[in-house]
Amino acid sequence: MNNPEHSLSVVVPVYNERESLTPLHAQLVQVLKDLGHEILFVDDGSRDGSAEVLESIQASDPRVRVIRFGRNFGKAAALSVGLREARGDVIVTMDADLQDDPVEIPRLMATLEEGYDLVSGWKKGRQDPASKTIPSRLFNWVTSRLTGIPLHDFNSGFKAYRKTIIEHLDLYGELHRFIPVMVYWKGFRVTEIPVVHHPRQWGKSKYGLWRFLAGFLDLVTILFLTRFRHRPLHVFGLLGLLSGLAGLVINIYLSYVWLQGERIGNRPLLMLGVLLMVLGVQFFSIGLLAEMVTLGSSRQGMEGPTYTVIGSTASDRRHVSR
Repeated sequence: MNNPEHSLSVVVPVYNERESLTPLHAQLVQVLKDLGHEILFVDDGSRDGSAEVLESIQASDPRVRVIRFGRNFGKAAALSVGLREARGDVIVTMDADLQDDPVEIPRLMATLEEGYDLVSGWKKGRQDPASKTIPSRLFNWVTSRLTGIPLHDFNSGFKAYRKTIIEHLDLYGELHRFIPVMVYWKGFRVTEIPVVHHPRQWGKSKYGLWRFLAGFLDLVTILFLTRFRHRPLHVFGLLGLLSGLAGLVINIYLSYVWLQGERIGNRPLLMLGVLLMVLGVQFFSIGLLAEMVTLGSSRQGMEGPTYTVIGSTASDRRHVSR
C-alpha cells in the first residue's frame, strides 16, 4: 500500500451535500495521511453549490480530483465513472453525507488483504429513522435469500474493491445496490464487516418509497442476469409449465362439465383456460430461443467465468477475463 503514488483511490459520489464536503475532506486527509492515495469527488449534477466547494477543495489539495456531470444521472452512473477513473489498486467508495466514517477505511483495506475481492461495510447500528431502516432490512433479507449471498447490507455505499473487479461491473439504473451480487456471480470473493454509522447532520436523504419499490424490480433484473443468465429456460420453462398446467386443469374441468350436458361456449373460464395454455406454449418458446442465444454466445467465447491460472513460476500467473 505504500509503494505506488496512488495505491488507494477513494471515490465519493456527491449530490447536493455542500455542508458536509469540507469536513469530509478534512477527515479523509487525516486518516489517509500515511497512505499513497487520491480522492475522487463525482458531482452528480448538484444544484446547491457543491460544485464550488469541490473546486475550492481541489485547488487546495493536489490529491483531489473532481468529476462533474452536467445534470443528475443517478448514483449508479456516478459510481461507474468514479470507479473507471480511479487509479488506485484498491478503491474505496463512500457517501458524502458524513454518515460513513473515514476511520473505517483501514479496516476495510485490511479485510481486503485477507484474500477478498470486495469488502462491504455493514451499517449494523444504523443511525436512520425507522422509515428507512425497516424497508432496508426487509429488502436485504429478501435479497440475501434469493441470491444466496449471506450479507446484511447490500445497499451500503461504503465498500472496498480490488481494481481487477471493476471491469466486470456494468452499472446503470439502480443496480449499484447489487454490486456484491454481480461480482459474486462472476466468481470473486465477497464479505462484509460491521462499520460505524453516524446520524445525518446536514441535507436530506435521497431515499424514498419509489427507490424501495424500484429496488425489488431491479432485484428481478439482477437475478435473471446472474442466476439464470446461462439457463433462461429455467425461468421461462417454469412460467410456461405453471401457466400450461393451470390452463389444462381448467379445460379438463370444463370438458367434464360439457359432458354433463352444460353449455360452456359462453363461459369466460373457457377463454381463460385457452389463454393460459397458449401462454404456456409461448413461455416455453421464448425460453428455448433464449437458450439458443446463450449457447451461441458461449461458443463464440462471449460468456464465461473469470479465472486465474497459476504455474510453477510467477511469470506463469495469468488473470483471465471472459
